[in-house]
Amino acid sequence: MIGAQRSRTLGVTMIEVLITIVILTVGLLGVAGLQARMQLAEVESYHRSHAIVLLQDMVDRVAANRRNAMNYVTPTPLGTGNTVQSCIGLTGSAYDLCEWNNALLGASETSSGGQEVGAMIGARGCIINVSATMPREFTVAVVWQGVSPTAAPTATTCGQGLYGDELTRRALVANIKIGCLQNDPTTGLCVTP
Repeated sequence: MIGAQRSRTLGVTMIEVLITIVILTVGLLGVAGLQARMQLAEVESYHRSHAIVLLQDMVDRVAANRRNAMNYVTPTPLGTGNTVQSCIGLTGSAYDLCEWNNALLGASETSSGGQEVGAMIGARGCIINVSATMPREFTVAVVWQGVSPTAAPTATTCGQGLYGDELTRRALVANIKIGCLQNDPTTGLCVTP
């Protein structure tokens, strides 16, 4: 009799096993959900870092060619919606805009099938003239489609309405101010280049 009582107290009941399985299953599902969210955050982070590189590239190009800054203004967004262009023979701002368009399309990286894959989803770029008087001000924007909805960007209208839900549109914006490049010797006023 003592042996029979002892075996009942040492064993694990089926209910305890089932409860343990349920707890482990809920925990593993939580870890899987966390893994999926981390993957989305990693994709968003990659897109943002790529956009920073593209934005800084164009800001540097405009700043290096200050006398012809007005030639950089884009009437429509570059990138998605356009085709990869040949930049051979182009110079100055035309060359810079051609290169930027191709970079926004992801032309620097291609798949084995020849498709451009090196850019964000729906990448577009705009350069807007904010002020035609000195100091001239320009806004350079890079926009793309995010993976999950957040808040709609308000700093730029570049790409607005082109991504379906505005909550998935992402934007990075930089402002450039170009001061007076030359003063009139007789009046001392700024001469517009």
